[in-house]
Amino acid sequence: MSWDPYAALGLSKGADAAAVKKAYRKLAKENHPDVRPNDPAAEETFKRATAAFNLLSDPDKKARYDRGEIDAEGQEQSRFTGGHPFGGSTGGGSPFGNAEFRSHSYGSGGGQPGFDGFEDLFSGLFGGGGGGQRRRTATRGQDARYIVDVDFMDAVTGAKRRLSMSDGKALDVNIPAGVKSGQTLRLRSQGHPGTGGAPPGDALIEVRVKDHPQFKRDGDNLRMTVPISLTEAVEGGKVEVNTPLGRKSLNVPAGAKGGSTLRMKKHGVQKKNEPGDLYVTLQITLPETLNSQLKDFVKNWDQRDETPQRT
Repeated sequence: MSWDPYAALGLSKGADAAAVKKAYRKLAKENHPDVRPNDPAAEETFKRATAAFNLLSDPDKKARYDRGEIDAEGQEQSRFTGGHPFGGSTGGGSPFGNAEFRSHSYGSGGGQPGFDGFEDLFSGLFGGGGGGQRRRTATRGQDARYIVDVDFMDAVTGAKRRLSMSDGKALDVNIPAGVKSGQTLRLRSQGHPGTGGAPPGDALIEVRVKDHPQFKRDGDNLRMTVPISLTEAVEGGKVEVNTPLGRKSLNVPAGAKGGSTLRMKKHGVQKKNEPGDLYVTLQITLPETLNSQLKDFVKNWDQRDETPQRT
């Protein structure tokens, strides 16, 4: 009794070439020995689907089979002798008779039916590879992991930098404003290459933000200390301050006390939608050399009741 190649592919008799190809792709992808090794049932399904595809993908053979001129093994009906569940001779040959299997080996057992003739069909499923080599399953490349040091100001304002990785690879990295130590940046397709035509992995970059000699991070805000003179503290005025946006003028009110803090709005971490603030703590400094006028002023100052209480 002959077998039915349409049924082997899960199709109705007379299905067109596109349906045959689609059904075979699905079965091959699910049951190929590279995908399901050491699975006799899957291997048998794969063999049967391959034999069916060999027959039905050939327009002439398909037409002759549909007209009943040949059987599933491609033998003339007048010559069919039967005797095997899938047709053909009972003399110990392949259970698929004269189906056009190649001698390509896909495993350690040699001589198993391969798929040299279906390179275009399998290239998208199991990768490329010339004849005589085992097909490799398409596998996405592994992610590459790195740790890099980032300048404090780049983390505050954002920047694009070319960074050297530990393996010598140089990568162009977009450093977003507000990134913190311990965060990981992902660079798509910059990792290890894939196999069988699959895409490469990603580069995962763990950030370590360097310290800054002047600024301290407080969430999205920055803090700094600015020295002012005794005259500036008493009389007030404008002092120049370094900020992430460059040199800016800070208004110091008259009578400012040492340790008081002034806020410069939106001069902190430069996040696109909501920048942080810069908090400036004033530190009153005296001249390195005290002149006689200052000493006399302090000595003769008669507003002793304003001297701060000490505990």
